[in-house]
Amino acid sequence: MLQKKKILIRIGSLRHGGAEKVLVTFLKNLPQDKYQIDLLLNLYSGKYLSEVPKWINIIYLNKGEMITTNRIQDIPKKATRVIYQKLLKKRPSLLYKGKLKGKKYDIEFAAIHGMRDEILNSPLQSSKKIVWIHNDLSQLKEYTETEIKKFFGFDKIMVISEKIEKLFLDLAENETQKQKILKIYNPLDTEEILSKADKPFNNYEFDEKVPTFISVGTVFPQKGFDRLLKVHKKLLDKGFKHKILIVGDGYDFENIKKLKTELNIAHTTTMLGFSDNPYPYFKNADFYILSSRYEGFPTVLFEAITLKKKIIATEVSGVREMLNDGELGLIVENSEEGIYSGMKKALVNSQDFEKYTDNLKDYEMPFNLKNSVQKIISILDNV
Repeated sequence: MLQKKKILIRIGSLRHGGAEKVLVTFLKNLPQDKYQIDLLLNLYSGKYLSEVPKWINIIYLNKGEMITTNRIQDIPKKATRVIYQKLLKKRPSLLYKGKLKGKKYDIEFAAIHGMRDEILNSPLQSSKKIVWIHNDLSQLKEYTETEIKKFFGFDKIMVISEKIEKLFLDLAENETQKQKILKIYNPLDTEEILSKADKPFNNYEFDEKVPTFISVGTVFPQKGFDRLLKVHKKLLDKGFKHKILIVGDGYDFENIKKLKTELNIAHTTTMLGFSDNPYPYFKNADFYILSSRYEGFPTVLFEAITLKKKIIATEVSGVREMLNDGELGLIVENSEEGIYSGMKKALVNSQDFEKYTDNLKDYEMPFNLKNSVQKIISILDNV
């Protein structure tokens, strides 16, 4: 009988983000008989915890919800967590001897770019090291070329879009480094999306006479919900009737809610918070709008394409690739003006979007769950 490969996977938490969802989808489709997996979380929290297969061993540094405020009563707990995590990052041998009980791993896997140093500084010299890059790091100011080049310390660098692949290929100094870069589309479950979209929902009423633009994602600045609301207000002031529906939660939720009040658009904007099934809202909305400032490969567009939605998306990493160079949806400039022109076009000339609907009718994704999972399994088996 073949011995199971021992794998350590690290991620911050299993909150409601794209990378977290993709990781859990991948874990749900892994063969149990081949691997022994420890999933190490910095914080035992998040909506996807319940979806992790029972055979995967979850270990955590801290427990409880993420603390996103600076309220006086929260500061001691927040500080304790930060100090503990920094100590273990600085002295990884404490973590490996303590929480990880001296276990030897064949593979150590950073499921997000933020876990780079934790994995590369592992005291286990013999383990193979893999990282999964979900973001266009060139858009993050802390990631200079020097910082990005540190990722070449991994044995394999999994990237999720052509733009991120190009970024790494351009920075590679030799053929050996180039060989480390592997583009693998995110594993997402099309059948699950389609079946969940038919489920009932009860906390929002769509108005057939007023077009609704839906946007789904973690509420933080990257997603550009502030830009979306400002454009919404501008369009309303010009007499264009429409509604905005935002599904998602995150540390910027209260700020966006406050902006909604300041702009006096509470009657036309709904913020539903997190939903473990956003697909019925997708299905019933008229347009899907991606207002992001930057992305890696926006998972949410995969969902919108699966549900054949009329799409407007800012030109960020992965969008041209996903929308087939503009065949499957309207790609706009990555700015407030771009979002404004796209939404105005949808409201004034909605018939222009019929060509996208026609192109989506018989469109088959060039990537699917099975292929993506098989590619990652192949990496785990051959690294």
